[in-house]
Amino acid sequence: MEFKEVLGRRRSIRYFQAWRPVEREKVQVILEAARIASCAVNASYLRGIVVERDKLDPALFESIKTPVSGLVMEMAPLHIYFYGDLDAYKRGRTSLKELVDAGALNASHGWSHKFVDDFVWPMILEPIGKDRENLIRAVSVDSGTAICQALLAAFDEGLGACLTAFVDPPIRQALKVPDHWLPMWVMLVGYPAESWEAGGQRPRLPLEQLFFESQYGNGFKRDPKVVERLKAEKMLQDPAPLPWRKDEVRALARMFGLPE
Repeated sequence: MEFKEVLGRRRSIRYFQAWRPVEREKVQVILEAARIASCAVNASYLRGIVVERDKLDPALFESIKTPVSGLVMEMAPLHIYFYGDLDAYKRGRTSLKELVDAGALNASHGWSHKFVDDFVWPMILEPIGKDRENLIRAVSVDSGTAICQALLAAFDEGLGACLTAFVDPPIRQALKVPDHWLPMWVMLVGYPAESWEAGGQRPRLPLEQLFFESQYGNGFKRDPKVVERLKAEKMLQDPAPLPWRKDEVRALARMFGLPE
């Protein structure tokens, strides 16, 4: 798919073909997409553990469900438990020098190994590492960027996915998660049992209420011509609910033996 169509087709899929496994090569594509995501000081904050649902101990599985996510976790054949590594910044001195050597950070902008050693590490990175609130914020933002790329890659591979919360302590113990990893989300992955439209593109606030020009309160004006172009490129799609969505949900409920 073209990039804009991938953006347009992304939905939080909640009905999966529970019986159909996800091919390992597609899992790798998802992880590779996360790996190459933008990250501050090239420190690679995101960590993930891939788990096949059917290999989870039944008692453990019950303990990590939430009232919101339990049913979706049961349907999705693949779980990716995402964490942010709070210690990743410690390699920032080395990773920045790697960027200098790679030609990504250049002398034209003041970068050198000496600049990293004398200024960036002692004045910026080391203090952030000692300020837990700022560190958590930085790790969460960069982890979210990488998770977003993983999510889009899943849809580009013809899969469905849903990000949701999970109960961390039992899964942390079972999967031997390091203490310095901060829980983010579990990405539930599989082939959709519902149509790819999943009832239509979800409602969102108007552009002018979210983004501003020059100053707060001056909403960024939406150009109708751009809207039409994005519809043609399938980034903007028919909004939910599509007229047949309730019938689809009833059919899915009957198929899975769920309440209608």
